[in-house]
Amino acid sequence: MNTSVSHVIAIDQGTTNTKAILVDGSGKVIAKASAPLKSSYPKPGWAEQSADDIWASVQQAIAEIRAASAVEINGLAIANQRETLVVWDSQTGQPIAPAILWQCRRTAKVCADLIESGADPMVTAATGLSINALFPASKLAWVMEHVPEAKTLSAAGRLRAGTVDAWLLYKLTDGREFATDHSNASRTQLFNTGNLAWDESLCRFFGVPQSALPMPRPSDSPFGHTADGTTALGPDIPILAMMGDSHAALYGHGVRKPGLVKATYGTGSSLMTLTSQRIMSNHGLSSTIAWSDRHGTAYALEGNITVSAQAAAFAATMLGLADAQALSDLAQTVDDSAGVTFVPALAGLGAPHWNDNATGTISGMTLATQPAHVARATFEAIALQIADVFSAMEKDMGSALAGLLADGGASANSFLMQLQSDILDRPVSRGDQAEVGAMGVARMALQSLGIGAETGGHAGTQNFIPGQLAGAERDRITRRWAEAVARVTS
Repeated sequence: MNTSVSHVIAIDQGTTNTKAILVDGSGKVIAKASAPLKSSYPKPGWAEQSADDIWASVQQAIAEIRAASAVEINGLAIANQRETLVVWDSQTGQPIAPAILWQCRRTAKVCADLIESGADPMVTAATGLSINALFPASKLAWVMEHVPEAKTLSAAGRLRAGTVDAWLLYKLTDGREFATDHSNASRTQLFNTGNLAWDESLCRFFGVPQSALPMPRPSDSPFGHTADGTTALGPDIPILAMMGDSHAALYGHGVRKPGLVKATYGTGSSLMTLTSQRIMSNHGLSSTIAWSDRHGTAYALEGNITVSAQAAAFAATMLGLADAQALSDLAQTVDDSAGVTFVPALAGLGAPHWNDNATGTISGMTLATQPAHVARATFEAIALQIADVFSAMEKDMGSALAGLLADGGASANSFLMQLQSDILDRPVSRGDQAEVGAMGVARMALQSLGIGAETGGHAGTQNFIPGQLAGAERDRITRRWAEAVARVTS
């Protein structure tokens, strides 16, 4: 195929917005679009979105791309927010409940009880995931118990449940395709990552109907074609690849072998590193599928942080500042946090601590504490959470990791990136391609067409080298952080 006339639209459906990029066969971005999304928090710990709004945002982004360029589109690719659950009626195509976000903690008590019952080793052995409200299994169990229509539809064979990729595929194909890829399936806590199939015993354990789950396929599978009237593209556009957004980001960074860690700085953070084989974590991480393609199945270790860059937005609001950038500007007016430590456990603590009951704290304040010290402590907290997961990965792998590859909105903050490098005592690399997740799944789609390079990261990579924080000061910061985390998790 002539790469000069091959074009793919890659969708990156995230928590706060849906982005789309139009990429040609050489990997050049021709056009971009974005559509915002709102979340709702109807009860403490609950987080939801409208599944219809998610779909509408994808339609809007595609329409903007189509309006910006009239080139022939050879395929679509989808990267998506993971662990968010959508449940719908196959006959009407309508959701029967709000989409339960990955951030939602409504099943935290149920999950704690399951762990207390001794079930965690069985679940972890099959899925690589310790029981937690983050994952869709307990969310779907909640829907089966609390949404009366769910059982009725299940009995009639009309219930459909899946992560956002499955929902979008269903809508794009007007119900003709109901499938997911292995990377998204591996995050449900219902999928056996060893034999690459839904686990019947886990479906029974969580009380969810296996018949409602999508067909799992490799990430570079042919996932069907768009139906007439679903988007501005018209019918018969092939859907060439699907991946969870964190997996797509790792792929987009060009990582194809173990040794480097990808960190996405978004609402929360996901750190992922490839492993040479499927391994189980002993240090609070998840074992997951990075992706599967014609080369086989790539496995990874992952750590999910519940509140990451969102901590900066939260702190900015608390301090009466305009936004996170204003918080960053304020933080840089002081040389250190003057002993202040902020633990942003605003929705519990994720990896590697996994404590749903932890709440946010600011400690170490005195009469000399200024707003700038709190601001700096906020950025230190983001970097320290990343460092905790990075350290856990090294322990699980039994070897040092060479460095960090950064992406996500907050990675544009050079102050944070330098701070991250200093706290990790490792180089941090940031590419100039903001849409790394979309680019990753676009690369996989292009490769399914037989074009595009197998490897290679971003052009214009900027490196941050440790050296602006003395070792003794780094030790003091990490020691205070460990003590503060211990207090909120005790």
